[in-house]
Amino acid sequence: MDKSGRWPPVPAGRRGGTYQRAAPHPEHLRGKSGGKLRLEIRKTDGGNTRLNLDDIALLTAAGAATPAVAPASVPAPSSPARTAVVVSRDDNMALGNPSGATSSLSTPNNYLLSKHQYAMSYNAGRGIPNWVSWHLNRAWMGSAPRQDDFRPDPALPRGFYQVSTGSYLGSGFDRGHNCPSADRTTDLDDNSATFLMTNMIPQAANNNQRTWSGLEEYGRRLVDAGNEVYIIMGNYGKGGTGLNGRATTIDQGRITVPARIWKVLVVLPEGTNDLQRIAAGQARVLAIDTPNDQSVSPDWSRYRVSVDAIEEATGLDLLSNIPLEAQDRLEARVDTGPTR
Repeated sequence: MDKSGRWPPVPAGRRGGTYQRAAPHPEHLRGKSGGKLRLEIRKTDGGNTRLNLDDIALLTAAGAATPAVAPASVPAPSSPARTAVVVSRDDNMALGNPSGATSSLSTPNNYLLSKHQYAMSYNAGRGIPNWVSWHLNRAWMGSAPRQDDFRPDPALPRGFYQVSTGSYLGSGFDRGHNCPSADRTTDLDDNSATFLMTNMIPQAANNNQRTWSGLEEYGRRLVDAGNEVYIIMGNYGKGGTGLNGRATTIDQGRITVPARIWKVLVVLPEGTNDLQRIAAGQARVLAIDTPNDQSVSPDWSRYRVSVDAIEEATGLDLLSNIPLEAQDRLEARVDTGPTR
């Protein structure tokens, strides 16, 4: 913004489209007078092009730099404030590669997609992931708004069928996130990445909006309380019941509707040497396996099982980076801990 209060024009020569200027995050505005700022201009009519303008100074009418800080009279938020990036972002696949997925075209039904925000084994034959793995702590949580920019994943190899948001239209199933939007809110790019269609499964509305939503919120409350969580989510079987009744596939047979949806959460206090602490018994392991239908209970705790049970149903090795002795011990248990 110049002295007259006008925004400068978007630089010429950039890719076409409609852009919006996103105000800097409040955390970036605090600090000494004259500090450096970054302004993002994001493309809003499709695609993910953006421009970053660095070293921006906020000027008064007299031309003096002034800090942009919230007035002292602003009331404190009613919920506990998160400390900004107090811990590191750990490996999204720290617990292991459950299916031995590779980024080879010779394994299209076990194709490894490793993104900054999550990792997955994608199944081109089913049009959905086999599993998605991610790490959640306060370093991943902020105030970025939900983007809702569902779109095909450009990282899929040429020749793989590209699932689009239209693939789900009229199906009676939700575009159900694996890695949730609310688990990636530090910035717009992180949140936007959760809306790639490779991160979706056809999910019964009651399963997605009640049972799964409650479990996701519980995981974030654990993080707010000072924990970090390693999460792996997946599905198996064929055939679920949505708003239009039972279906085995959608999108003219290109996308399989799973029969069961599962999730494993490994919860431990924020810290380092996570694998060693998990193996030493300092973590809580929650495993959930739900039917993909409208009759599912909103109480996710009814569906607690052992990790062993999910492995038997799927053929996966879910905690493969944990020593075998610890795996045997942790995977045999069914969690009985608190659920609120």
